[in-house]
Amino acid sequence: FNLFSISYTTDEDLHSVVHREENRRRRRKMKAFTSTFSVIMDQISIEFVLPTSTKSSRSPDTLLLEVAANWTVEQVKAQVWLRAVASNLCPEFYQKFSPDHCILLYQKKGNWCEIYDKHQVFQTLDCIRYWKALKKDVGKIHLTCRPQPSEDSVRYQRYLNYLIGYDVTDVSNVHDDELEFTRRKLFSPRRIELSDRDPKLYSMDPWITSKPLPDISCLTVSTASQTIKVSIDDTPVQVLQTFFAKIANKRALLGIPDDMCEADYVLRVCGREEYIYGNHPVRDFHWIRQCLKNGEEIHLVLESAPNPEQDQVQREDWAQVDDCTGVAGTHEQLTIEEKDHERVFTISLWDCSRKFRVKVLGIDIPTLPRNPELIVFVEASIFHGQQLLAQERTTSKAFTEEVLWNTWLEFNIRIRDLPKGSRLSLQVNVLYHSVTPSLTRRHSLLTKSRLLYYVNLLLVDHRSLLRQGEFILHMWKMPEKTEDNSSVNADKLTSATNPDKASSMALAILLDKYCYPVALPKSRESKEPGGDGRSAEGGERGLREMPNHLRKQFEAIIETDPLHHLSPEDKELLWHFRQECMRHPSAYPKLLSSVRWGRQEAVLATHRLLERSTVWDRSPLDVGLAMQLLDCHYSDANVRSMAVRKLETLGDDDVLRYLLQLVQAVKFEPYHDSALARFLLKRALRSKRIGHFLFWFLRSEIATSMHYQQRYAVLLEAYLRGCGDDMLQDFRHQVEMTEALQKVTREIKTMSAEKYDVSAQVVFQLRQKLENLQTSGLPESFRVPYDPGLRAGALVIEQCKVMASKKKPLWLQFKRADPTTRSSDTIGIIFKDGDDLRQDMLILQILLIMESIWEEESLDLSLLPYGCISTGNKIGMIEIVKDATTIANIQQSVVGSTGAFKDEILNQWLQDKCVNEEKFQQAVERFVFSCGGYCVATYVLGVGDRHNDNIMITESGNLFHIDFGHILGNYKSFLGISKERVPFVLTPDFLYVMGTSGKKSSPHFLKFQDVCVRAYLALRHHTNLLIILFSMMLMTGMPQLTSKEDIEYIREALTVGHPEEEAQRHLLDQIEICRDKGWTVQFNWFLHLVLGIKQGVEKRSA
Repeated sequence: FNLFSISYTTDEDLHSVVHREENRRRRRKMKAFTSTFSVIMDQISIEFVLPTSTKSSRSPDTLLLEVAANWTVEQVKAQVWLRAVASNLCPEFYQKFSPDHCILLYQKKGNWCEIYDKHQVFQTLDCIRYWKALKKDVGKIHLTCRPQPSEDSVRYQRYLNYLIGYDVTDVSNVHDDELEFTRRKLFSPRRIELSDRDPKLYSMDPWITSKPLPDISCLTVSTASQTIKVSIDDTPVQVLQTFFAKIANKRALLGIPDDMCEADYVLRVCGREEYIYGNHPVRDFHWIRQCLKNGEEIHLVLESAPNPEQDQVQREDWAQVDDCTGVAGTHEQLTIEEKDHERVFTISLWDCSRKFRVKVLGIDIPTLPRNPELIVFVEASIFHGQQLLAQERTTSKAFTEEVLWNTWLEFNIRIRDLPKGSRLSLQVNVLYHSVTPSLTRRHSLLTKSRLLYYVNLLLVDHRSLLRQGEFILHMWKMPEKTEDNSSVNADKLTSATNPDKASSMALAILLDKYCYPVALPKSRESKEPGGDGRSAEGGERGLREMPNHLRKQFEAIIETDPLHHLSPEDKELLWHFRQECMRHPSAYPKLLSSVRWGRQEAVLATHRLLERSTVWDRSPLDVGLAMQLLDCHYSDANVRSMAVRKLETLGDDDVLRYLLQLVQAVKFEPYHDSALARFLLKRALRSKRIGHFLFWFLRSEIATSMHYQQRYAVLLEAYLRGCGDDMLQDFRHQVEMTEALQKVTREIKTMSAEKYDVSAQVVFQLRQKLENLQTSGLPESFRVPYDPGLRAGALVIEQCKVMASKKKPLWLQFKRADPTTRSSDTIGIIFKDGDDLRQDMLILQILLIMESIWEEESLDLSLLPYGCISTGNKIGMIEIVKDATTIANIQQSVVGSTGAFKDEILNQWLQDKCVNEEKFQQAVERFVFSCGGYCVATYVLGVGDRHNDNIMITESGNLFHIDFGHILGNYKSFLGISKERVPFVLTPDFLYVMGTSGKKSSPHFLKFQDVCVRAYLALRHHTNLLIILFSMMLMTGMPQLTSKEDIEYIREALTVGHPEEEAQRHLLDQIEICRDKGWTVQFNWFLHLVLGIKQGVEKRSA
């Protein structure tokens, strides 16, 4: 069918827009709709309970109505209203108000559900299926007056908006109701999760890990009064039983009442809000693992379990929305084929065979750019993920405050082939050279152009309805060369419009407008013989046996890494043998990249393949593979849901490990409501720890990215409405502390702007301001944002200072708030304002993942990924590692700047910190392993700008790196000379600690080499995971992570495609280069100490 349209309608009544040849003649002959399903569903009997009642009876009025199955919810409400008026039921009510004054509710399993989407076809509602399952002939729906929010709920919403950092109720910058729609829809998964949540387990949130464990059969546990030995396989309950058995005769002495037993107590880590609780053996608890790893004693406190009522959730004013809200019907339900056109109210998009088109009316900008002689044109493209489906452009015109085209652009894609998630990308480009407006299209395409403004519009909305009518879209401006443009890759994908309507470029477009909604069907019933659903497009060719001469080529394509570019021939081969691809989960990303998403037949064939294959669900979990299907290249909801389904099996520990990337992947979802968003919501509502980090990751993005703040805000609100009062109060204290410290930092910066040094007067002013804060309203205690198990108390004012750096970070020390703590150390936090910490967070998170990879190989390389978290737009906190200092401080403390050339200084410092020779040898051992770990990690990640001020060491010999501003080979230079002359930092003073110098070897150095090789080869086995993790961060707004070329560095560093022996030789060669050129690093460090080189010119490493 060709579906014709009109560009504008003034009549709001519904009329048929379907025109065929000999339309009237065919309509007379047209048979009644004969689909079996539709005969059953042609009319639905509903009893409507009205909001009014007769004077003679207090019972509400009711109406029995035969509802046409293909009516929309809006039409049904209108019909009920008309019937009520016609029946003369309470005329003063029905004549005064419109149908929109009421909402539709029904009961399902004791819960009230709202029929929320007014555009939904009635027969697709969940309540219809529910009544059918109960074999009810007549359903019951209540019309009730639309509830108004109470004062309490308004106050509560204001509180949530404060925590979110964004007003989710503000709809002034949306061109549809997707924001509110998603808020309502996320209520259902939240409600289900809360009903299933174990209150005690949630309140204590035990941190379980699945890491391999060293060979230990028992461990010693101490409470404040007793030390006991337990098996590592004992559960917390068994530990408590052992404890109570041992203190049976001391109960009165310890103050334990006779009527109390082990069931009345739980175990908590001393000084931390971390519980050892649940059915897991004690060896699986993260804190126990950390103590075993660091050789520390395990100290636990016995106390009553926290009251689960502290996690009480505020009651919702909303009703749960119908489970099928936003779901379109099948093609058979919506199609116009063999139907009486008088009874068509919603049309299937798959009946629309004409080409898609858009009318570009013009652009309007309040203030023109500086150069008034610019020539501009609008480029319109249709994308699905990163796949270009069609592209057209206008003619070029002189750039004035208002440029009018008033021209239709017709695309080489049919409306029926538009997939869900396809976006219309509209860009205003400027030509480099002055050309006449009459420039031919062919010539103009050869002319260089530059992007000035951009905006996107999803062609199929969140309800699966085709966009229609006129849109005025406020565009985003491309950043200037002098501005930060690192996030533009992600920003260009957003479907949000610029909220700054007063000064932004406005683009007016017109889409074909129809007299009916045009819906993208959710599916098509199989029509092929045998009912197997295979079409010529989707079946026989896909089942064809693969010839041997193509199998090697096929296997070679599958084995390539995620950065490998597929040629058209590769894609054709994969699609041709797609059934074979479905047997290999590792081939899925490449197969799905080969789908022609702009062809309806190919999309349906792909969906059928995914639905019928059980290989994916039965295959072992490959996190990298699942996450690859969540990056920006895959917009199809079925594909993304399949990936999320695989991630459902992740433990909490692994969800935390990949949470940073998963939060970024939300940007690649076409719509606010998605399987990924629901996954994050569910896991956060199960675990306070996951919820804590999700809160800060989302809040940071809301503050940083205007392009995605609505999406992240609606997800964060959904979480906050279910996390409980205790968590809300903790978040409030953390936000208040962050805001207070930010205010102080900015005041301090104005006092000593652009100076690196800090005067005593500035430090005095800081302490005075902190003193005033402490006495006038700082929270008494707060969870440390980068470590929620730790609670910080009052500031130790005399130990706080301003650091000598351009951004004037604050060096803060807090008392420990937990009275059960056994440590006298303060909690040290560096508070930064003006630096984007997200790149540091990424590197530290990758280090944690590397550490888990090495632990699987029984390698403990003593990495020290210190706490670091972004809490807003270029605001954040960094953990101060206790008993640690920089290499620069050690070198300077002995002989000043020439200390950089003294090989023995570091070794001597380490000896001085160790109380005996045994401790010193342990420190050297730790140094060897940690140095090896960081050498391999910094080499693979291309961490640059390594100087003696950003390499630190603890008094126990643990070397670690800080400040990851330059990664993936993006190094600094000084006086035009690259400061990075070696693959990684292995200086003569490091070698001296290992007992070697020059070309000599020692047992420690040989151990170092062995450790490096094992660590390097282990990472090579996970090359794809590392590439995928960085690929997903391409869009986040990091200066050195903006293109695939940046990630190429990892491929080269890991010698991808080379045999293992060659890779091993390559790494040993790098170690030799470091030995030969270690003096160059020392020279750089000397310059750093003497000249204080902090700034440099970014330069791509050769």
